[in-house]
Amino acid sequence: MTPSPRSRFSLYLDLIRWNRPAGWLVLIWPTLSALWVAAGGFPGWHLLAVFVLGTILMRSAGCCINDVADRDFDRHVKRTAQRPITSGQVSVKEALALGAVLALVSLGLVLTTNWAAVAWSVPALLVTILYPFTKRFFAMPQAVLGIAFNFGIVIAFAAVRGEVPDTAWLLWLGNLFWVLAYDTEYAMVDRDDDLKIGMKTSAITLGRLDVAAIVVFYLLFLGIWAVGLAPYALGAIFYVAIAAALAQAVWHFKLIRTRTREGCFKAFRINHWLGATVFAGIAGSYLLRSLLTN
Repeated sequence: MTPSPRSRFSLYLDLIRWNRPAGWLVLIWPTLSALWVAAGGFPGWHLLAVFVLGTILMRSAGCCINDVADRDFDRHVKRTAQRPITSGQVSVKEALALGAVLALVSLGLVLTTNWAAVAWSVPALLVTILYPFTKRFFAMPQAVLGIAFNFGIVIAFAAVRGEVPDTAWLLWLGNLFWVLAYDTEYAMVDRDDDLKIGMKTSAITLGRLDVAAIVVFYLLFLGIWAVGLAPYALGAIFYVAIAAALAQAVWHFKLIRTRTREGCFKAFRINHWLGATVFAGIAGSYLLRSLLTN
């Protein structure tokens, strides 16, 4: 029976993880943080819309590419066996076409900014395409994912300033450790299945050091961001946010220390709150500064 338009649409929504926003939320907070820092406060509605919509669209396109690349592996993993492509409900051609459309719309949004941002969007797309395939040969594919995710920071600075200053690269480095932290938690959920099928992940590479490494990754993320933004004198609100994020990192440790699937998956799913906390500290600091100077 030919699927109805609604059922087909539902499959596409499932393909891009529409019902699981945690994936794009962990992308949006560091991007918006960089946007606020680059602009010295609220960047304007145009740039805000471009980066919120662009982030969601590119993450959705990335899901299409990832599921096409992993379709033969996903059928052996309990959590992913029923994904639309793996289960045969959506064809490879359909998924690639959907991913291409989403990426093109995202590019169209970037084209409304400046050529520096457009130029940086090209390597961002290339790394996004490369990432799924690194799980076959690279011991820490989560680092490649971090590079892909971090382009939002670079593009944000480029869109506002027409260049990418040293601060952007410090934030880029710090955020790489955050991606390593939360995606290693995610990889811990599927470690047993990944070992059987020969998939490489940071959870497998780190072995029994996984929990300790994740704690270190969180500390490096927050430490580098605190140091990198120190010259901007963001004030008490920012450092209170950093302290609150550290408290959340302690909570994550408690969730993952026994390495249960449930605990590790919950830790991954709530990561966006940590990113939102840091963003709130940055945005709140600039808002207070604006109120005091007006």
